[in-house]
Amino acid sequence: MGIEIERKFLVKTISGRMPWQAHDIAPLMLCQGYLKNSKNATVRVRTLDQRGFITIKGPTKNATRKEFEYEIPLPEALEIFDLCQGALIEKKRYCIVYKEFTWEIDEFSGENQGLVVAEIELNSPDEYFEKPPWLGREVTPDPRYCNACLVRHPFHKW
Repeated sequence: MGIEIERKFLVKTISGRMPWQAHDIAPLMLCQGYLKNSKNATVRVRTLDQRGFITIKGPTKNATRKEFEYEIPLPEALEIFDLCQGALIEKKRYCIVYKEFTWEIDEFSGENQGLVVAEIELNSPDEYFEKPPWLGREVTPDPRYCNACLVRHPFHKW
């Protein structure tokens, strides 16, 4: 069984720059949609650059949830987008290593333009990690910041 333990934070600028601008990091391009989007389970299809994935996630409790992810052919992922509920999520992802942890920073576009969040995957919900200086407020417990919620209630409408 796959388990995901993830914490999510807003990202702030340092001296007017976003964290990836200091590292000259090329982003990964992501697009994702939801086939099922409920409190008990989400089923997501995603393209990540030139690869396709389907992911099933259970409900989140204490920053932890079941997660099952499988690679699928890119043409099938693109075709499945037509079956998705609501709008698609589009974002650029920057991966930055800070103090031996990899941070995934998502810069949203489209209906969620202006939202930038950082996620860290942990081995346990209470695992210690040093926070980077560009880390803002933690939003892990706030469901509005879940990608599945952003499909229904885009950031620009808050």
